[in-house]
Amino acid sequence: MRDRILTWLEHHVTPPRLHHIVRVEQLCGQLAQHHQLDVEKAKQAGLMHDLAKYFKPQRLLQMARTEGLELDEILAGEPHLLHADVSAIVARDEFGVEDEEILEAIRNHTLGRPQMSPLSCVVYLADTLEPGRGTSAELEQLRKTCLENLVAAVWHTGDYSLRHLLEQQRMIHPRTILTRNWAMQQSKQQQRIQRASASDRITA
Repeated sequence: MRDRILTWLEHHVTPPRLHHIVRVEQLCGQLAQHHQLDVEKAKQAGLMHDLAKYFKPQRLLQMARTEGLELDEILAGEPHLLHADVSAIVARDEFGVEDEEILEAIRNHTLGRPQMSPLSCVVYLADTLEPGRGTSAELEQLRKTCLENLVAAVWHTGDYSLRHLLEQQRMIHPRTILTRNWAMQQSKQQQRIQRASASDRITA
């Protein structure tokens, strides 16, 4: 299956994009292993996350409409944002992927989604933080956070992505913000529980 996907990708994405995809696949596997998730599922989702990256806008819109996806003004005006959802369609229809957790991880890798699964968090993070994205101090800190806490990493990576979008004067989809807010709330709740547990141990 992997060889078949790679052959397909060679005909549908540029060589630099293919290198990015393979790095995402590798990081997905590493993060999944570290957090005791299904490594093969993570790697497959990573390998297939950008299947539709270079589909033309009209093709993305047509496939999204055929699938019955809800298209708001931002998605209609920025069809490239649909490549994650359409990549999941290609994974299902072209390669027979039926595992909903894998398909959801592919769908969620760009905009994220509140309440997304740990596997979706892994692919979302790997797409932004794979080694080819750079070696700035901020990126290195985010990579470290990935190993410590996936939800906290989604929060801070969301902040990083939002700053980039603002600097580039790009449209920001509401789901990007909802994902960041969900991850922040979850992370802070985890911190409160940890502090309470530590306090209980001290007073016990």
